[in-house]
Amino acid sequence: MSKIDLISNDWVDLVFDGKNQAYGAYRLRKGTGKRNIIAIVSVIILAVAAFSAMAIKKIVDEQAAKVAATEVNELSALNQPKKKAEVKQQKVQIKEPEKVVERVKSSVKFTAPVIKKDNEVKPEDEIKTQDQLMETKTAIGTFDVKGNDDANGEVLKAKEVITQPEPPKHVEENKVFDVVEQMPSFPGGPQALLQYLNSNVKYPVVAQENGVQGRVVISFVVEKDGSVTDVQVAKSVDPSLDKEAQRVVKSMPHWIPGKQNGSAVRVKYVVPVSFKLQ
Repeated sequence: MSKIDLISNDWVDLVFDGKNQAYGAYRLRKGTGKRNIIAIVSVIILAVAAFSAMAIKKIVDEQAAKVAATEVNELSALNQPKKKAEVKQQKVQIKEPEKVVERVKSSVKFTAPVIKKDNEVKPEDEIKTQDQLMETKTAIGTFDVKGNDDANGEVLKAKEVITQPEPPKHVEENKVFDVVEQMPSFPGGPQALLQYLNSNVKYPVVAQENGVQGRVVISFVVEKDGSVTDVQVAKSVDPSLDKEAQRVVKSMPHWIPGKQNGSAVRVKYVVPVSFKLQ
């Protein structure tokens, strides 16, 4: 089988040898090689272009997926609860200053008992009856005070140790926590939050014209009912981007509130809002 040459036009001269070459068929056959070259080159160019487009699309999709995954991880890391140190509670005993009861020297001299006859005992020295004791105006206390002449006037001390109960634990209602046992969360999780931001952020025209881009960090407070308040710019990029990031965060739906000791509390949260020019 002879080799087919799609470029050479020698066969055209052989076919039209001795014939009318001014006829249109001769000219048409004569340009076949040129047309074949153009067709082959065009097919190669189209194939290379299609392959390049597919490769570029694949690379762009992979980069977009990596960026999305990175932003989700960063968002989760920004508000990851810190590990709290365990503190063992101990009962605290508060000792009040020692109360010193000073006793002055007794003005009554202690007299040793002497056995006497009944007729020798004076009426004032006789033992009082119960009725007589009830009628007396002398105060009778539970603290028996005796003279201390024999102790050379030494001052006696009475000590009291009062144990006060541990103050009750309570959580301030209006306190804003940075970290709690159960951190607040956007309905659907971090991925849903990222999708919400990407869908609702409107790139400011002024920033686009000036080629401004970056990541604005917004801080806010998730209230007990899940509403978002006190929206502030924690990290600024450009006034127009800051304003748009605040607007989007303020328009967010209610969050799932954070909890401490089983009760809903106010928690501070931060969210990055990215602005990228295509």
